[in-house]
Amino acid sequence: MNATDRTPADLLTSALAADPGRPLVTFYDDATGERVELSVATFANWVAKTANLLQGDLSAEPGDRVALLLPAHWQTAVWLLACSSVGAIADVGGDPAAADIVVSGPDTLDAALACSGERVALALRPLGGRFPQPPAGFLDYAVEVPGQGDRFAPFAPVDAEEPALIVAGREFSGAEVVERAAAQAPSLELTGPASRMLSALPYDTWEGLGAGLFSPLAVGGSVVLCRHLERLDEEGLAKRIESERVTAVRR
Repeated sequence: MNATDRTPADLLTSALAADPGRPLVTFYDDATGERVELSVATFANWVAKTANLLQGDLSAEPGDRVALLLPAHWQTAVWLLACSSVGAIADVGGDPAAADIVVSGPDTLDAALACSGERVALALRPLGGRFPQPPAGFLDYAVEVPGQGDRFAPFAPVDAEEPALIVAGREFSGAEVVERAAAQAPSLELTGPASRMLSALPYDTWEGLGAGLFSPLAVGGSVVLCRHLERLDEEGLAKRIESERVTAVRR
């Protein structure tokens, strides 16, 4: 984190400048056996493509509300940083009927239809796979995002003091997200670039977002994001902690 970092997107820019090749997000799904590791550069490329989709194809502007009906997943982390890049408000688990855009996983498509604006669906399949049959009324993220540009520039400057995140009914500006993430890092045992957090917390609370994305990013560390960790026994967890060089755990 640099002194000039004012938004979550700024944190990613600093991470990219510092060490683009290091791991940033390692994702496990213990229901499917999936493991995906994204370096800072690869993650940033996904964010750029998603931000271009959001700003270009979906016409999102600063202040627009994007309801994210998604679990803790590496693609959710991408959308959170893409919203920050554009200046849109990431409303985690928000009401689709009150949103300008909704981004839904496969289990919340019916609820997402309440959004009168653009709708995007994520299959959340291994390797970012597409739906076998595109859901009616939605853009398939896996179909739309690959052709987007690898570099992103916002049409309008992003104001760090404007709302950037809503989670569990609480609103945060971009600056508040960055400040809170950095301030809470020590209590999460995140002390610097060597810090590696294993988090199985859902993304529907600040605690989950802080441990599972923002605080590791703020200290230049990384995260091992685990979905369905309850399916892994204690021996398996101990092996994962060792193999992934985990320094802190939240579950």
